[in-house]
Amino acid sequence: MTKTANQQAEIIRTERGLTIAGTRTSLYDVIDLLKSDYPPKLIRDTFNLTDAQIDAALSYIEANSVVVEAEYQEVLQTREEIRQYWEKRNRDRFAQIAATPHKPGQEEFWAKLEEKRAKRTAQHQ
Repeated sequence: MTKTANQQAEIIRTERGLTIAGTRTSLYDVIDLLKSDYPPKLIRDTFNLTDAQIDAALSYIEANSVVVEAEYQEVLQTREEIRQYWEKRNRDRFAQIAATPHKPGQEEFWAKLEEKRAKRTAQHQ
């Protein structure tokens, strides 16, 4: 783990993985934004970090890039597996909700919504 001059760990390992000490922000969250081309100052502000915390995170990621990248790939795989699980589990429920008739008196609202959906679909094609 990375330590400061007073020997306090800046990056610690928790049950959620590598984390910035004193926060709930994982290095994988920071990497997500780095890969989305966020500048360090915006990442710092997004997670409400101090300059020292973001510097420690970036330094740790750079110094341990091979290990951190391997763990990050595992995290991405786990996220995808969880997403697929819940998508499959909720598929029937979403179909049931979609088949439920609309409440009486909301026909105008639903007509507007369908019109907007049609326009959005046409724009994306």
